[in-house]
Amino acid sequence: MTLEASGLSASARDAVAESLHVVGEAIQQIAAESYASLFGERPDLLHRLFNRGNQATGEQQAALANGLAGFAALLVHRPYIDVRTVLERIAQKHVSVGVTPQQYELIHHHLMAAFRSVLGDAATERLVSGWSEVYWIMGRALVRREAELGAQLGIEAGLHWRSWQVVQRTTEAHGILSLLLEPADEWPPDHFLPGQYVSVAVPVDDDSFQIRQYSLSCAPGARRLRITVELLDRPGRPAGEVSAYLHHTARLGTQLLLSPPCGEVTLDDSDSPLLFVSYGVGITPFVSMTGHLARANSARPVTHVHVDRGALHHAHRFEMEDLLERLPNGRGVLVYDDLQSAPADARRPPVDFSGLSLGPGTLAYLCGPTSFLVRTRAALVQAGLAPGAIRYEVFGPELWSAPS
Repeated sequence: MTLEASGLSASARDAVAESLHVVGEAIQQIAAESYASLFGERPDLLHRLFNRGNQATGEQQAALANGLAGFAALLVHRPYIDVRTVLERIAQKHVSVGVTPQQYELIHHHLMAAFRSVLGDAATERLVSGWSEVYWIMGRALVRREAELGAQLGIEAGLHWRSWQVVQRTTEAHGILSLLLEPADEWPPDHFLPGQYVSVAVPVDDDSFQIRQYSLSCAPGARRLRITVELLDRPGRPAGEVSAYLHHTARLGTQLLLSPPCGEVTLDDSDSPLLFVSYGVGITPFVSMTGHLARANSARPVTHVHVDRGALHHAHRFEMEDLLERLPNGRGVLVYDDLQSAPADARRPPVDFSGLSLGPGTLAYLCGPTSFLVRTRAALVQAGLAPGAIRYEVFGPELWSAPS
C-alpha cells in the first residue's frame, strides 16, 4: 500500500503536522505510560506476550514510540512513500507471536489515555483525534496483512503454536548453543524460506511464559529444524529468560512451542551476487541461506563477511567454511577483535568493503546488533552499494530503520 490512499483526513493531517514537534519530545514518555497502564489492566500480556527483558530496559517502549512517530512523519511529509516493507516486518513479527485484532483496540485505548495524561492541556481533542487516525491507519493495515499471512499459513491469531521436541544439543561457541528440533506430532514440518525465524515460547515460572524469535540456522527441506541460541547474560542488562531456559533447562526430549516460520528478510531468487555481513550470532540466517544455495549447486557469487569478538565466540565457523567451499563462487572473510587463535587470514576491524571487489548489482544482507547495522550500512553505501540493495535483520526491538 502507498500512503496516497491512506485515508488520513485533511484535518488530522494538519493537527499531526502542527504537533509533530511537541509529541516527538514526549513520545517516549507517552509510550512508557501507555504500557504501564496496559499491564496494570492486563498483566497477563506482560507475562505471556511481551518481552519482559525489553520492557525492563525500555527498548520495547522506544520501539513503539519510534514506530508511531516515524509513521506519522511519513503520513505528513512523504504521503506517496510505499511503506509495505515497514509494515511487513511488523506484521510478520505479530503473526509469529500471536497478536490478535482485539489487542489493537486495547493498546489504542491506553495509548490515547497516555497522550492526554502526558501532554496535559496540549492534548486537545483535535490533536488526540489526529494521532488516533494515525494509529488506526497503521493498525488496520497491520490487521489486514496479518490476516493475509495467517490465511497463507493456515493459522488463526493466537492459536498458532505447535509442539517440537529437542533431539540434539550442540555447543557451537562460547555461550552459543544449537538445538535440533523435530515435530512432536505426526504432521510434516512447516515449509520455510532461507532467512526466516520462528518464535519460541517457554515456561519461565508457574504462571508465565516468554516468547523470543530465533532465526532458523538450517537449510529448508529437512524434517528437523535447528535454532542457535546465544546465552544473554551481560552486565547492566536483564538476564535472558528464554535463552537461559534453552541453555540450562531444555534437554533431549524437552518439548518447545514454536510458531510457524515468519520473516520478510529472505533470500531472493535472482542471479545477483550476494554479500552476507554478520556479527556474532547474527550469522544464523546466513547459514540457512548459504546451505540452501549449496544444496541447489548455485553459481551465484557469494561473499560472507563475519565480524566477531574472536575465534572462541564464532559460531558455525567450520560449517560455514564448508558451505562456502561447496559453492563455485563462494568466499569468506573473517574480522575479529581478538586475533588470538584466529586463522592466518583473519583481519581486524573495520571492514574495508571497497577492497572486496563486489560485482555489479550485488545484494547485501546484514544481521547483527543495531549499532553494527548502522555502521555497516553506512560503510556499504560509501563503498558504492545502492541503499535499496541493502537488507537487514535485527535481533530484538527495531530501534532504527534504514533511511529510504
